Amino acid sequence: MSTAPAAPITPPDALVYAEARSRSDAQAKPLGALGRLEELGCWIAACQGVCPPEPLDDVRVVVFAGDHGVSEHGVSAYPAAVTTAIVAAVAAGRAGINAIAGAHGVRVRAVDVACRDDIPGSDASGAPIGAHKIRRSSEPLHLRDAITLDEAQAALALGDAVAAQEIADGAQLLIVGDVGIGNTTPAAALIAASYGLPAATVTGRGTGLDDAGLAAKTELIATALTRVGDRAADPLTRLAALGSADLAAAVGFVMGAARRGVPLIVDGVIAAAEATLAEALQPGTAAWLRAGHLSPEPACAIALERLGLEPILALGMRLGEGTGAVTAVPIVRTAVAVQRDLAALADLVAQPQPQPEPARA
Repeated sequence: MSTAPAAPITPPDALVYAEARSRSDAQAKPLGALGRLEELGCWIAACQGVCPPEPLDDVRVVVFAGDHGVSEHGVSAYPAAVTTAIVAAVAAGRAGINAIAGAHGVRVRAVDVACRDDIPGSDASGAPIGAHKIRRSSEPLHLRDAITLDEAQAALALGDAVAAQEIADGAQLLIVGDVGIGNTTPAAALIAASYGLPAATVTGRGTGLDDAGLAAKTELIATALTRVGDRAADPLTRLAALGSADLAAAVGFVMGAARRGVPLIVDGVIAAAEATLAEALQPGTAAWLRAGHLSPEPACAIALERLGLEPILALGMRLGEGTGAVTAVPIVRTAVAVQRDLAALADLVAQPQPQPEPARA
């Protein structure tokens, strides 16, 4: 089955970007003195289609969760049961993402796409966390395709529907988060297959593998890439064969945000892989994205560079859940505040007043 990429989507408004750039250049500061804040402010203005941009009062992170068949094959320092515990903690407001998001007024929603166990509780919309579960865990991708093509399409549709819900409810800026032990393995495999790279180039230590564990993980990814072979050239097949239902749902979420003209901040290596597939399936998506931070996972830097995204932060964060992207939100809000509130230099510098002619005798 071959999947043709969707028609390119409309980019952020170039005329508004130029207007915001001119506004920034005329403000009371040397040209470029606020560095990347200036570009971020112009980008938000272009995404919103208005200059100056509106304050980012409604920012949301959706955490897509799932278990991964490869977690039973030595690719993680933690057992698969941790996925259930962390998703439950996100739902209860006690995980890392909740702590960081709470400090910045960012709303958090958890969606169980493919968790092995049923997660108790409801998400931020009031629906059961597992109301839209696609399947229970993925298959071990080095042995067989992680999910079917039908499941991949269903997951993409789920992610798009979640994006539509959040945007209809007022979201101005979105973030995609992840929970799933073993998920750096499909992320690395997807990035390797997307850019024609060997497993050794993209494989990282994930949750903290030792050297032996890293070698085993690298070999597993290499086996998966060889198993899929030329089928990986098709992006939907690539997503099904080497990804997972939760990653596919997040890809649909990224695509849905971009298609509806809402900007999205990319988190670490999982989100970078999702952004890579979103751009492959829907060209032009990357224009609606900015990278919140740089994960230590080697595949993250590779994907962000290929997508043309420069990380806002580099703090060595590797928790996932959307935490790095949420940590960058205050900087994006600062960029908007500068665009909105910094006076024009001409308004501050006194203009010379015409002098009256001397009285004649």
